[in-house]
Amino acid sequence: MSIVSGDDMDLADVLGTRESPTLEFKSTAKREGKRGDAIGNAVCAMANDLTGKGYGDILIGVADDGTPVEGVDTSDRALLALTDLRDDGRLLDRPSLTVQAAVYRGQPVVHLHVEASAAPPVRFEGVIWVRPGPTTRRANREDERVLSERRRAKDGPFDSRPVFGAGVDDLDIDLFQRSYLPSMVDPEVIQENGRPLEQQLSSLHLSTPEATPTALGLLTVGFDPGSRIPGAYVQFVRYQGTDLDAPIADEQELRQNLIGVAARLAPLLRSNLRTRLVEDGFKETPQPDYPFEALREICMNALMHRNYETSYAPTRIVWFDDRIEVTNPGGPYGQVREDNFERVTDYRNPSLAAAMKGLGYVNRFGRGIGRVRASLAGNGNPPAEYQVDDSSWAVTIRSAE
Repeated sequence: MSIVSGDDMDLADVLGTRESPTLEFKSTAKREGKRGDAIGNAVCAMANDLTGKGYGDILIGVADDGTPVEGVDTSDRALLALTDLRDDGRLLDRPSLTVQAAVYRGQPVVHLHVEASAAPPVRFEGVIWVRPGPTTRRANREDERVLSERRRAKDGPFDSRPVFGAGVDDLDIDLFQRSYLPSMVDPEVIQENGRPLEQQLSSLHLSTPEATPTALGLLTVGFDPGSRIPGAYVQFVRYQGTDLDAPIADEQELRQNLIGVAARLAPLLRSNLRTRLVEDGFKETPQPDYPFEALREICMNALMHRNYETSYAPTRIVWFDDRIEVTNPGGPYGQVREDNFERVTDYRNPSLAAAMKGLGYVNRFGRGIGRVRASLAGNGNPPAEYQVDDSSWAVTIRSAE
């Protein structure tokens, strides 16, 4: 059952007047407690859907006893601020969330409707929240097990599916414990006892409850992702000229996991940048031929959105004297089309997107193209050129004049 409020609908008649596992009241949207906020915790709990109802609703402007409160802000600005929860990267994996003004017992309220996640458990600021009854709380060990088991039963995205034939020995456990785990999970949760390694891996979508690594596990902390996922590598070619007949100055294949690729890619890109001095009045300001921020955003988004499931082609970075072309297999996905990709965001690899956000490789969701546009303009480069078809995605950026 999915509830969407309408102008003539009183939600008290539809959702009821008492809190439950799928209905939570909040008198205000303001942050509560020493860290985090109660709205984010509630959205996380509804997305985890511990009771298996398939959805959850949160009403802002209603007291705990079910009576409406006065003064709730239902302006567009307030609604947009709440909608931002979906995209600001504190909720991982990103849930399906709608926010709108509504009526409850004849009074204005804000209605948040949350669909159950297809890939639980979801974390808010590194913590799993659940709602087994009329109270939202932190998940315990048994809750995490239930959510991981539920994910296994669903035919989720490719990045959360098991890679049969792989084992835990294909994962770099030291890298997981040293870098990945602290980036994704709240320190207080890590310090809690009773969560063995297998459950930690499964809870973070890196393996199944039976300890079979998922595509995400191999991509992020695998020793050799390409041995199990053939297209999981980056090919870099630097030409001394402006076409494919020019001599090759450098050619590399980056076959490490995501953390290793990011560590190698940053200095590789920087080493190929050229800087010139630009006169600005009586000053000379150094200006690179390409802004590193745009390059980084384009490359990380290529790794995030590419098709790992059915293509053996690598992500390719081809650097000419006058331009850079970044190409990855996988055309528009989900709600994204050739005519709306600059406005609409969808995720072929939602767990990988969450991992990249947690690791700091992505600043927030849905802003990559805008960040590239602003960075290029600020450096004096022409706008990026996009070539999108059913099977691939290519971005070309040209050198600053």
